[in-house]
Amino acid sequence: MRYALLARLPDGGEEPPSGGPDRPEVTGGVRLRPAVDATTVRVRDGEVLLGDGPFAPSGEDLAAIALVDAEDLDEAIALAAGHPCACDGGSVEVRPVWE
Repeated sequence: MRYALLARLPDGGEEPPSGGPDRPEVTGGVRLRPAVDATTVRVRDGEVLLGDGPFAPSGEDLAAIALVDAEDLDEAIALAAGHPCACDGGSVEVRPVWE
C-alpha cells in the first residue's frame, strides 16, 4: 500500500534535512519551501480567490512530502519514525493514498 508522509517542522524551524527516510520503500517526494512562500487558491461562486501563506495557521510548517510503499500502517509508521523531521522537534503525518 502507498502512504504519504507529510513532514512538519515548528514555524520558523530550520530547513528539513535532505533525503527523508533513507529506505528503498521511498517512491517519491520533495522538500517544500517555507509556508510564507505559499499561495492558497479557493474558488467561491466561480471567482478565484488567492491568499498568501498556508491554508490554515497551525504552528507548524509542512516541510516535506515523501511517498512510500509499505506492507501496512505499522511499517509506514516505522518509516515515519525514522524521518529527520520526526526526530527534530517536528512531526510526520502518515496518510494512506487513494489508488
